[in-house]
Amino acid sequence: MLIYNVTTNVEESVHDEWVEWMKNIHIPAMIQTGKFKSATMSRIDVVESMGGITYSVQYKIQNKKILNEYLENDFEEMKKQTKLFEGKFVSFRTELEIVHEHHG
Repeated sequence: MLIYNVTTNVEESVHDEWVEWMKNIHIPAMIQTGKFKSATMSRIDVVESMGGITYSVQYKIQNKKILNEYLENDFEEMKKQTKLFEGKFVSFRTELEIVHEHHG
């Protein structure tokens, strides 16, 4: 199992609109690609020198093959959706391999 993590710093001027868009439109669209098992959106508790508010969205995905399929077939379309907020955010992506999970 992998986590496809997208960390985004969003300007405060569009923050509330961006959060609602993420929760109601973008994350559901990501899940609807059929590639991801679940998504968790978290606010990162940090004060950025550049300003803005930072979030991490962690999408769980079964394996690297499926992630590569997403990147080849769906990534550009999902990225186009963000044009609504163009110039108002900065994102970077990280692929994480889940080594162990413990549920209490």
